[in-house]
Amino acid sequence: MATALFTHPIFLEHDPGPSHPESRARLEAVLSALEAKPFSGLIHKDAPRAVLEQFALVHDEIFVDRIFAAIPTKGYARVDPDTIVSPSSGEAALRAVGAVCAAVDEVVAGSVSNAFCASRPPGHHAKPANSMGFCLFNNVAIGAAHARQVHLLERVAVVDFDVHHGNGTQSIFESDGNLFYASTHQSPSYPGTGNPNECGVAGNIVNVTLRPGDGSDEFRAAVTNTVLPKLRAFWPELLMISAGFDAHRDDPLAQLNLETDDFTWITSQLMEVAAESCAGRVVSVLEGGYNVDALAAG
Repeated sequence: MATALFTHPIFLEHDPGPSHPESRARLEAVLSALEAKPFSGLIHKDAPRAVLEQFALVHDEIFVDRIFAAIPTKGYARVDPDTIVSPSSGEAALRAVGAVCAAVDEVVAGSVSNAFCASRPPGHHAKPANSMGFCLFNNVAIGAAHARQVHLLERVAVVDFDVHHGNGTQSIFESDGNLFYASTHQSPSYPGTGNPNECGVAGNIVNVTLRPGDGSDEFRAAVTNTVLPKLRAFWPELLMISAGFDAHRDDPLAQLNLETDDFTWITSQLMEVAAESCAGRVVSVLEGGYNVDALAAG
């Protein structure tokens, strides 16, 4: 079996405004890279529209209604100091959530080995009642909740290697010991959360901070010595990845010094854990990454 790629043209139409770092050029670069011959075996899937009941698995209904009501018919609307929507943003958000839930469906059913969701807007900063940090809704957390409700899985893990801490995912997972969240991220950096002493109700939250200037050695040590042992101990039935590529040395929004090979390495390590614990079931979801060349390479 192969890897499924979930994406949709509407993701290119989400427009946060001129000069905003979370631009359509990011996804254009990713999709262009995936047209290369090594990726000819990808199974291409159109991201379906989610239904509002799926959003309600993790988000407050009033908040969901408020965000969709804020989508303008023309121009731009600001829902957070950093988070801006345009006329196509609502449809993009529906299909970003739909992509992750559909990917979970196919991977859990065994129709594909694993899946990557090339979608916008990103999601890991979105909290149950707040959008922030370029994120409208928490795509990966909704996917995890969907896996539990629809497929009756008990233990779902998310590993997040975006340079910024996924405070939204942590806030959704921290009170449920059957959800696991691990993050490697720069500190100090936005959003200022993710201290290693934030451990959740059952040690199910794992935060590993990296200092500005840290590179491959520090990153790989953090993953090898802390993240992987705790992930194996959790023994997930589904492994999800918040795949942000802004820890790359060329990214303009942070100060870590990872190389492209580091993203290859951590993904292969996570796939090994998934092969051991959950028949290789992995769903990876695009988060950050703002140097388009580094993002495409990742």
